[in-house]
Amino acid sequence: MIRIAITGAGGRMGKALIEAILLTDGVELSAALERPESSLVGVDSGELAGVGKNGVKVAGSISEIADQFDVLIDFTVPAATVANADFCAANNKNMVIGTTGLDAEQNAQIIAAAENSAICMASNFSTGVNLCFKLAELAAAVLGDETDIEILEAHHRHKVDAPSGTALSLGQSVARAVGRDLNEVAVYGREGQTGARDSETIGFATVRGGDIVGDHTVLFAGEGERVEITHKASSRLSFARGAVRAAKWLSVKGSAKESGLFDMQDVLGLK
Repeated sequence: MIRIAITGAGGRMGKALIEAILLTDGVELSAALERPESSLVGVDSGELAGVGKNGVKVAGSISEIADQFDVLIDFTVPAATVANADFCAANNKNMVIGTTGLDAEQNAQIIAAAENSAICMASNFSTGVNLCFKLAELAAAVLGDETDIEILEAHHRHKVDAPSGTALSLGQSVARAVGRDLNEVAVYGREGQTGARDSETIGFATVRGGDIVGDHTVLFAGEGERVEITHKASSRLSFARGAVRAAKWLSVKGSAKESGLFDMQDVLGLK
C-alpha cells in the first residue's frame, strides 16, 4: 500500500485529492498538511473533505509527519512547494507537484531536488489534457506553418496566475512542433492599434470568473477553415485522480523509483 500525504488539505484541490485517494486501489491517505497557523490543524481530513471521518488529522508541519508517508502531493504555492521539495529530497520521499506559477529560480530548485528524489511535476494532471498536449503538437506539425495559432483559457476567479500553467504547456508543445521559441513569439493579450497579426506569433487569451474549473482551447485558424482542440474540466477530481495515478507510478512494487524529474507524459507513456 502506497502511503500518500496531501498538503494544502483544506483547499479545493486538497479536498479533491483526499477523495481521489479514497477512490483509488493500492494507495492510502496517511497524512494531511495545512499551514501551521491554520484553524484546520487537528481537524479530521476526511470530514474536512466531506468523505467521512478517516482518522487522519491535519498536521501543521511536514516534519511532524516525516515517517508517515512515501509520496507527497503538493498543489499549493511556489514558495511552499520548493520548501517541501527540499524536505522530500533530504528525507528520501517522492513527490508529485501540481503547483503553477513558479519562476525560473524556483524551477531550478525543483530540478536540484530531483537529483535526490523522484518528482513528477506537471502543469495539469488530467489524462484528457495530457492527450491534448500530444494532439496539439501533432496538429501544429501539420498545420502550424499555414495557420495562426491562438490559445484560449478560462478559470475561476480565485486563480492567481495567468496564463495558466496548462496554457503555457500547450504553447510550449505547439512552439516546439513548429520550431519556434515561445519566449520570443508569445503574445499575452492585445489592446489598441496592434497592427496586422504576425504569422509567427502564438497568442494567449485569458478569462477569469465565477467557478470555472478549467477550459483550454488551441485554435489553428487558416484561410477557409480552422481546427480547434478543446478540453473542458467539469470537476477537479479529474486532476486529482491523475495526480494520484502519478503518485502510484512513482512507486514500483513498493520500492522508490530512482531519482529524477518526470511529468504526466511519462506517467501515461506518451513520450
